[in-house]
Amino acid sequence: MKPPVQCQSMADIRTEIDRLDSSVMALLAQRAAYIERAAQIKAQGGLPARLTDRVNEVLANVAAHAAGSGLPAAPYVEMWRVLIEAAIAREEEILQESSKDDR
Repeated sequence: MKPPVQCQSMADIRTEIDRLDSSVMALLAQRAAYIERAAQIKAQGGLPARLTDRVNEVLANVAAHAAGSGLPAAPYVEMWRVLIEAAIAREEEILQESSKDDR
């Protein structure tokens, strides 16, 4: 890993961004595995996929993390909204599959 200040060319920058993107995708895959498990637990407990209080909590956490990292909160909160909606959609698929299995 090269710190930004040590990058001497656009090729260096692109290499580091590609490396970071790969790491971000690996983390998102881990997050998705937790979403899968959350849906299984929600199915067992009769909980809905969308828990509004939790959505709001996650978005507040993202805003705080962004601000703490010196980033503007708004674009990251919007990115997380998309991420959350995708997670809820996946949970709903799992909950529907689970309800079919219960019949």
